[in-house]
Amino acid sequence: MKRKQNNKGKRTMNNKKSVDSSVNYLLEKNESQGLETVWERSDQQKPRCGFGELGLCCHICYMGPCRINPSGNKRQRGVCGATAEVIVARNFARMIAGGAAAHSDHGRAVAKTLLFAAKNPEAGYSIKDVNKLKKVAQVLGVKIKERSKEEIALEVAEKALANFGNQEGEISFIKLAPETRQSLWRKLNIAPRGIDREIVEMMHRTTMGVDQDHRNIMLHGARTALADGWGGSMIATELQDILFGTPSPLRGKVNLGVLSETDVNIVVHGHEPVLSEMLVLAAQNQELIDLAKKKGAAGINLAGICCTANEILLRHGVPVAGNILQQELALSTGAVEAMIVDVQCIMPSLAEISKCFHTHLITTSSKAKIEGARHFEFTEKNALQIAKNIIKEAITNFPNRGKVDIPKEKMDLIAGFSHEAIIYMLGGTFRSSYVPLNDNIINGRIKGVAGVVGCCNPKVTHDQGHVSLVEELIANDILVVQTGCSAIACAKAGLLVPEAAEKHAGKGLAEVCRTVGMPPVLHSGSCVDNSRILIALSEMVKTGGLGKDISELPVAGAAPEWMSEKAISIGQYFVASGVFTVFGIGLPVQGSKVFSHHIFKEFEDLFGGMWAAEPDINKMAGLMIDHINKKREKLGISKAKERVLYDMEMRRGLEI
Repeated sequence: MKRKQNNKGKRTMNNKKSVDSSVNYLLEKNESQGLETVWERSDQQKPRCGFGELGLCCHICYMGPCRINPSGNKRQRGVCGATAEVIVARNFARMIAGGAAAHSDHGRAVAKTLLFAAKNPEAGYSIKDVNKLKKVAQVLGVKIKERSKEEIALEVAEKALANFGNQEGEISFIKLAPETRQSLWRKLNIAPRGIDREIVEMMHRTTMGVDQDHRNIMLHGARTALADGWGGSMIATELQDILFGTPSPLRGKVNLGVLSETDVNIVVHGHEPVLSEMLVLAAQNQELIDLAKKKGAAGINLAGICCTANEILLRHGVPVAGNILQQELALSTGAVEAMIVDVQCIMPSLAEISKCFHTHLITTSSKAKIEGARHFEFTEKNALQIAKNIIKEAITNFPNRGKVDIPKEKMDLIAGFSHEAIIYMLGGTFRSSYVPLNDNIINGRIKGVAGVVGCCNPKVTHDQGHVSLVEELIANDILVVQTGCSAIACAKAGLLVPEAAEKHAGKGLAEVCRTVGMPPVLHSGSCVDNSRILIALSEMVKTGGLGKDISELPVAGAAPEWMSEKAISIGQYFVASGVFTVFGIGLPVQGSKVFSHHIFKEFEDLFGGMWAAEPDINKMAGLMIDHINKKREKLGISKAKERVLYDMEMRRGLEI
């Protein structure tokens, strides 16, 4: 099947750091003022360690560090005797463990908050989605008849927390995967037992002198990643929906232009909505609004950066100031009274750049303190009061504001496409299902589905990989689902509104989008919400017509500008779930041909999914489109079915 070349709205960079003009404007201004950002620090690291980029540097023990020369004639080994493939496997597996730990600890925090809310319904947190609570309760084996929502929530929280410490058995949510996929995991002995157990075992296996077989290491790497995707991340997503409400489509605004010249600007940054939800509530407090006006402001403007931004966007329509590489730039506008951070993706440099302006940098987690920042310890017990204290701190800082320079760029977007929202959108109240999606894939209007997710990385032009890849995919009638900073990048480019279908999408996808009234790119949440995509893929299988396993679906995944260990864990749990997954920039595995062959080729025989690494975005799109087309051919749906208008005689011949 011939691939369509998307030439609509092609972006030329002229050596700019970003496709976002607001970013380029502030970078030029900052450079003239001698302000250092992530881009300058990235340039200072050049030339980078070639051994590290290839995954060939080992510092697991202090007999080293050891480095393997990939171009050497003789097969080299580390001091302990480890080969290149063992060194690469251990490093890669530890990245999986690190990413899984981050997402899963997030899930643990949400489960503990639900437990607290169930025991203390008057304390500020409440159960917003009772239907979701009952649905999750059934998955966890919790009885729901003749019980209050607090009683159900209490046991749901306890059962969810038990998933972290289980020593045997299986984590609860893998039963949502197709039966064929569950059977494969059990056959390979990689069905996760307990979330913490798999992470700890991964760290043990990769300690000096333990597991020396790269294939065996990566089997447990799959088990660890599955404990994240079908465990910690899924717990985070499902329980956040219970506590804060399941997202449904709503309109919002994105980019640095959402900052206000007249309001107190408070930027929340990080990943755990346990804090940001309370800040949203506190920002609506009339006493605090009156205090802001007393200090000379017009009101209070809350905005988000990174995945916290996605969480409060999806549920409240709170505007998004930008993705991860824009965090320093938000402060350099001079318009931010306070940046409030919790955990993950927070640059320590924020403390330095905040000194150049009046901004107060405020940390809130005992796990994540930054030298030079103010600290407000945040717990569930005093959540609302702490949120009010933080906002009051920002308000009292407003009179210290100097000259501001806020870029004008901002864009409309539609976000909130949870699994529940998608099936309602497709089928309505009484026939919600994935049948319309599957039918449109079978008839060829939609060729397949792609998940485009992940971070931003200053090694490449900011946002360009995300935007260019997504434009190419939707031009080829591939529906795109996004999370995290990738979704923010494409939102800024105007791809998350229904009008984008007419401008950028192929004829078939545009027709479906026009009929349903949806964008060709669906924003599903933060990086833990990739678990929504796993559930959606499983539901596509259960709906029927597209095979009996996720690996048979015409789908693919990509992280064009990844940088975090969390992205590696996400990639591995998608691969282990049967999805072809491509990473841009590079992967720290390519120093070993043996290991690369294992995850780029042999994995497909094991899992039905495999990794690929392709820095060229056009080639990345080609790999994904070719893969989707091959899956369509295997399913026998490679040719679009023509519409048939039945006359009365043809109708009489139909079997009933």
